[in-house]
Amino acid sequence: MKISKDILIETLIEQVPESVKYLSEKGIQCIACGEPVWGTLEEAAREKGFNDSEIEQLIVDLQKMYR
Repeated sequence: MKISKDILIETLIEQVPESVKYLSEKGIQCIACGEPVWGTLEEAAREKGFNDSEIEQLIVDLQKMYR
């Protein structure tokens, strides 16, 4: 699986369960709020003020977790 900014958060946490802790540490804590749909990784990051470069770093880090 290739992780991209367009990956749905639901898919990401299903495929990479440890991503919940990682994203929470980065300030993207809405994952645990109980909402049934979270949108994409990019949408969640943008809501928390992440820029393009920071989102790319999230993707790199998450891809390493998936391997």
